[in-house]
This record gives sequence, structure tokens and C-alpha cells, in this order.
Amino acid sequence: MKLFADGYCILCGATARHDFCTACEMELPWFPKNHCPICLWPIPTSEVCGACLKKPPAFTRSIAALRYTFPVDALIRSLKYQSNLTIAPILANLLLKYSNFSQLKPDLILPMPLHSSRLKQRGFNQAVEISRPIAKQLNIRLMVDHCYRIRDTAPQADLPWSERRKNVHKAFQCDADLSGQHVAIVDDVMTTGTTLNELAKVLRQQGAIEISNWVIARTLSDKSIID
Repeated sequence: MKLFADGYCILCGATARHDFCTACEMELPWFPKNHCPICLWPIPTSEVCGACLKKPPAFTRSIAALRYTFPVDALIRSLKYQSNLTIAPILANLLLKYSNFSQLKPDLILPMPLHSSRLKQRGFNQAVEISRPIAKQLNIRLMVDHCYRIRDTAPQADLPWSERRKNVHKAFQCDADLSGQHVAIVDDVMTTGTTLNELAKVLRQQGAIEISNWVIARTLSDKSIID
């Protein structure tokens, strides 16, 4: 049974050619154009921010389509916690349609790994479900094995920022030879980037020379947004 009816907006129910009617699509919380290309923090010049210059993360760049706020947060929670898998390709299409993929094409796409206990509980990895249509449309190899989450960490959203780095320390393992490759990590939400950075460190150890983060939404405070 399909969650959404074809020909109708998934948010308001109005007639729509695709997933959203024109009005709802225009009102989505699109990510600010001016931001740091590495961590996505909004800055006026779209240059690398001071924090990334002072302490560069293991990843090379990040791309996000939306801000993590209503109604995007509700759609992502519905996918993750209510098993509404129909939402995954809709989110993937938003990333494909509104993000800049003009940079060097990666060699492979790696969905953010989910610990085996969390995967057993949930029944699916939302990052894998989002990655599939992206990899298919861009004709990029999708790697769903060889990289693992070996520690069942507490959800980052439940922790204060000061504890998130410790929470995911040495949480990943990878046995793939990534020598000379550009890897794109796909995930649903980027908050501080700590989890993505921890995975990127492991990919660097396996030989990856470039690591991009492709996320559906980035968490920002209202005060951080620059028009």
C-alpha cells in the first residue's frame, strides 16, 4: 500500500505533478546559499569558515538541500521511526534537484552505517534507502558493506554537543581498499558533523583522498541563518 497518492502534494494534498505542489515546494526550508563549503555553517562569503580553517575536519566538503526544521524534520522522523519508506526517494529527489553536484564526481556512495542491533530493531537503514535512488540516477557505485558501525552508540541528538565526539569515538570500522578514491557519505541529517567526521577518519585510513558529505538536511539555529 502506498503512503502517498500519486498526483497529490504529500504535505497539503493539493493536486501536484510530483511530490509537492508548487506552493509547498517553494515554502520548504531550503538551505542558505551562502555557507562554508566544508561544514555548511552559514557565512556571508561562502568561503571556508574560521573553524574549518583552524581545525579542518577529515571530510573535504558537504552538500545539503534543506534545513532540519518543519516540515522536513517530520518527514525524516516518519521515515526513520514509522517505517514510511516511501519518503526515502522523495528526500533523495530533493537532494538531487536542489543541490550542487558540479564538483568532482565521487567513485562511490557510502550510506552512513547503522549498528547491527539498531538495524535489527528498525528493519532498515534510512541512509541506504535514501542512497539507492541517488546512486542509480547519478550512475555511481553504491557500497553497502565493508564499512560497519561497531559500537552501538547513543543517538547524538540525545547528547549535549560537548559529549558527541566521545560518543562516536572509534565507532566505525572499514575493510575496503579505498586508495585514491573519492567517497560520498550519504546521511539524513547533519548536526555538528561529529559522526560524519569520525567515519571520514576511518575512510582516510583506508586510502580515500576525498570525502564528501551528502545530507538531506543540516541543523541550524535561526540566529545562524544568513539571507
